[in-house]
Amino acid sequence: MKTKLLTLALFVFTLIAVLMYPADRADLFAAVQTGSPPSISLTPAHPQQQSNPDQRPQIDVVFVLDTTGSMGGLIQAAKEKIWSIASTMASAQPAPEIRIGLVAYRDRGDDYVTKVVDLSSDLDSVYAKLMDFAANGGGDGPESVNQGLYDAIHKISWSQNSNAYKTVFLVGDAPPHMDYQDDVKYTVTLGVAQQRGIVVNTIQCGSETGTQGEWKHIAQLGQGGYFQVGQAGGAVAVATPYDKKLAELSAKMDGTRLYYGNADEKAKNQAKLDATSKLHSLSSVESQARRATFNASKSGAANLIGENELVDDVSKGRVDLSKIERDKLPAPMQALPPEEQQAVIQEKARQRAELQQQIEELSRQRAEHINKEVEKQGGAKDSLDQKLFGAMREQGEKKGLRYEATAPAY
Repeated sequence: MKTKLLTLALFVFTLIAVLMYPADRADLFAAVQTGSPPSISLTPAHPQQQSNPDQRPQIDVVFVLDTTGSMGGLIQAAKEKIWSIASTMASAQPAPEIRIGLVAYRDRGDDYVTKVVDLSSDLDSVYAKLMDFAANGGGDGPESVNQGLYDAIHKISWSQNSNAYKTVFLVGDAPPHMDYQDDVKYTVTLGVAQQRGIVVNTIQCGSETGTQGEWKHIAQLGQGGYFQVGQAGGAVAVATPYDKKLAELSAKMDGTRLYYGNADEKAKNQAKLDATSKLHSLSSVESQARRATFNASKSGAANLIGENELVDDVSKGRVDLSKIERDKLPAPMQALPPEEQQAVIQEKARQRAELQQQIEELSRQRAEHINKEVEKQGGAKDSLDQKLFGAMREQGEKKGLRYEATAPAY
């Protein structure tokens, strides 16, 4: 009797599963016929179409930058403005997860044809690599645009989430070499981009007529926008009385981080700390202030904190401090008794909360100051900032991102 009931229950369970998950019907019917327990996948058909209502939206942005000799002004503008661009993206609702990547390109015969920096939420490390970019080479007119776009689509770890906003901004002043017989033309690459849901925008620096036609064609095929800016980029650059203090507070905030884990995890986070030290020593005060503003946002927490950060993990209950092996703790904490270890965590958390509050207030005052200055100058509708913001807002809305602001972060 028990055997019959078990068989009947197995049959009913299998039949329900078949009706709910049609992709597994063949396997399930085979299980019924053999009498063996069914192997059932609880993932519905076409999982890429499913969405988690609690999951934050994702933004993947890759900047494909011409780094030949004529692009010095734009490269410097990128170094100054990447944090405000990130803050612009972070102003979307709901607050998105942001990753940025870079592809630098020149031409054959130069020091390199392309350099690829993969997408990452660790913007400090991305920025540290951007700081090494310098304008050099080129000189014959057309550049290896085809290779730059190819690498952006094929050598970047794009999100597999179909709902993510994935976009490329191609920035340069010279047209592509279409006479190379052994490279992939942009028309082919953009077909792949479209299949993968990657929007390709173009920003032309300067007014070279030969570039304009190609840039417009690339934007059209990439289902993105075409924009034209001055040779130096035309980004808004306003120094404020709040920048120095924000930079100082940002450095103090960085000092509240304590990383733990095995040797590999510690090495990874040491590289992140080294990148942070590099930007504090080499970037401008204004750039550091912009970084402080971004890090204070919900989206910026991923860059500030990273992974395996002890203060955040313990304070938010993700990790029990007493269960972490001593050799996995930060070196200065390993010799401390448990109660002193806990006191260190609590003090770092207190400092971080106070610094966060101060940065948010100063960032608000800084934004008000800049907006007034921009208004005095007649607005910034033709700036790189505004054009990037316009493209991101329009394209992001199609992925569920809402931008209530009418102007970008500066």
